[in-house]
Amino acid sequence: MSLLTAYPDLLASGLVLPTVDQPLADFTDTPWWLSLVKAALLFVYLMISVVVVIWFERRVIGRMQQRPGPNRLGPLGILQTAADGIKLFFKEDVTPKGADKLMFLLAPLMVGSLAFVSFAIIPLSGDVSMFGHTTPLQLTDTPVAVLLVLAVAGVGAYGFVLGGWSSGSTYPLLGGLRSTAQVISYEIAMGLSLVAVFLYAGSMSTSQIVAAQAKETVLGIPMWYVIPLFFSFVVYVITMVGETNRLPFDLAEGEGELGGGFHTEYSSMKFGMFFLGEYVNMFTVAGLATTLFLGGWHAPWPVNQIADGMFDQGWWGLLWFTVKMWGFIWFYVWLRGSLPRVRYDQFMHLGWKVLIPLSLAWVVAVIMIRAAQQGFLGEGRYVLFITLGIIGLFVIAGILLWDRYAQQRMLERDERLTVPEEVDPFADGFPVPPLPGQTLIEPTQRRIEAASPVAVSSATTVADDSVTTTHETEERRG
Repeated sequence: MSLLTAYPDLLASGLVLPTVDQPLADFTDTPWWLSLVKAALLFVYLMISVVVVIWFERRVIGRMQQRPGPNRLGPLGILQTAADGIKLFFKEDVTPKGADKLMFLLAPLMVGSLAFVSFAIIPLSGDVSMFGHTTPLQLTDTPVAVLLVLAVAGVGAYGFVLGGWSSGSTYPLLGGLRSTAQVISYEIAMGLSLVAVFLYAGSMSTSQIVAAQAKETVLGIPMWYVIPLFFSFVVYVITMVGETNRLPFDLAEGEGELGGGFHTEYSSMKFGMFFLGEYVNMFTVAGLATTLFLGGWHAPWPVNQIADGMFDQGWWGLLWFTVKMWGFIWFYVWLRGSLPRVRYDQFMHLGWKVLIPLSLAWVVAVIMIRAAQQGFLGEGRYVLFITLGIIGLFVIAGILLWDRYAQQRMLERDERLTVPEEVDPFADGFPVPPLPGQTLIEPTQRRIEAASPVAVSSATTVADDSVTTTHETEERRG
């Protein structure tokens, strides 16, 4: 049965998904040339942001590590990033002899260009006036806009694996495989963290999600989704760091293990395209986090109450959106200057065995809460409280089971790490020195004690035969 055929039955039974009252962003007064202008402005906005964030990151980490950072070219070294970009243009472009030249060229172009696509669905502000037209400060919007970001991130993984494979070298290949596995693994947890947002907003459109957050208020204060969906917010923040290959999760570029990772063989602007894609992706995931969890372009309370919301409309939204987004960028920089790189197995363990199971359980809990709020679990004053109580019991039971499992693992580990009082130095075929508190078993004594009486008698017979044979040989020589 198709969805269209089943839809009347769903309406009759009352099992319909929650909908939102807000329409999609209105682009009826946006001619095609104005869309091109907005695309150019969006490109300039991202390029300037990348230039500033590279300088900002080097200066902040320099202060954290008690060194000056860039301070020669321009005031406070602000022009150092531009100088580095110009230098990349004039560096020698080297292509390895064994590389697949077409794929070697296509990989950085794919990573660098796709990084800009995801930002097209993020609303930077509400309706603004541009060249006599009223248009949303957003390039485009669709009913499934957030899924577009996940789709583009999945396609971007091809750029990493193609860059590593086409280089014709071992370390880039390993780095490409690492990066692909990392992106795919953490996209699952990221997608699960966004499901709760879809359930609360009733839509996957970015403009409708922003409008839904502005509509839900408590005592006149907008209830941004970071409050009721705090667990989803934490999971998303962790996964967005893993998605962008940033410290402490830059395992695809581990210098001590893989050289430079998947772009080891790249130089000049081919390397610059990978570099640009990484920083643009930082702004993309930070902008998406601002849109989904922090109210998007809307002004924070109580600024949104001043002069009947004068500072919460028009071009003011661009300011609030940029401030919120740069809060995540500062978090990126703070992580890089504070935490060391984790091991790859620990990183994958965190994704597959911690974040994904907990996100699944959280989605089920959010479904039950929203069903109780929408009346699907029955009408009554205490239905929601009963639902929360049941969820709380499951949480307590899960914590107790996890604690029991953790204690059992610790006991097993202690048993494995227990040091025996006596040790045979030749047990593994080569001498091993004893640990403090251990005594050595004499190898000859151990073999005699472990051997059976039959084995002892056989060994004695063989020894006697060897002695006899030796005497006969000496007599013949004499």
